[in-house]
Amino acid sequence: MENEQILHKLNRIEKFMFGLKDILNPEELSDYTGFKVSYIYKLVSQSKIPYSKPNNGALFFDRKKIDDWLLQNPSKSEAEIRKEAFQYTRKK
Repeated sequence: MENEQILHKLNRIEKFMFGLKDILNPEELSDYTGFKVSYIYKLVSQSKIPYSKPNNGALFFDRKKIDDWLLQNPSKSEAEIRKEAFQYTRKK
């Protein structure tokens, strides 16, 4: 049981460390996003995800650009929609 707790804590530390790192490789991006590496390569091949490939070599991903990409096309909550509707009707 103690080994499981240690492994769990190490896993949490590792995930926290990804938040501090600005440039990720495909494996780290997989851990960061939860996407499979094969899916990441598919997104790259379709140019659907921002990436860099210096000197036609290895793939790298800017974590900030990935965060922006992940948060594109947000959906508003019902409370946000009601608030906007209320504010809109007050302006008239």
